[in-house]
Amino acid sequence: MRFFTTLAAVVSSATAVAAVGSAHVVNQCDEDVSVWSVGGEVAGPWRLKANGGSYSEEFSRDAVTGGRSLKVTIPEDGLWTGAPQTNFAYNLDGSQVWYDLSDVFGDAFEGHKLTVSSDNGGCAPIVWEDGTPPAGSQVKVCTSDDDLVFTLCAA
Repeated sequence: MRFFTTLAAVVSSATAVAAVGSAHVVNQCDEDVSVWSVGGEVAGPWRLKANGGSYSEEFSRDAVTGGRSLKVTIPEDGLWTGAPQTNFAYNLDGSQVWYDLSDVFGDAFEGHKLTVSSDNGGCAPIVWEDGTPPAGSQVKVCTSDDDLVFTLCAA
């Protein structure tokens, strides 16, 4: 009987673990873009086709840096050439995920609306109306089981 009680406790605790959401990048721009997933190591690039190409990854905690950044450039080799990049960064922290947007080396999507929103509308959005960072902090937090969608050239 003790075996079944222990087994029931293990099964119960395994089902109590929350599902982990994902980070998505959706390219609604009229030109292709490149995406890299960067933490302690660099993965990619993935080339997202214009008008609907997408990339997604399950939220994960990077063993070296803690967080991950999905770096987006217009040129295919933009991460290595110093091209302007927009970074959608997240940090999985237990049942929460912290996220933000930032630009490096210029504003790659100036003149185009950028948004980060949850798939169910339950997380605070980030909106850059003209593709450039507004004043003030853009760091947000949400539950880690929500999906977050970073849309380039949003409607």
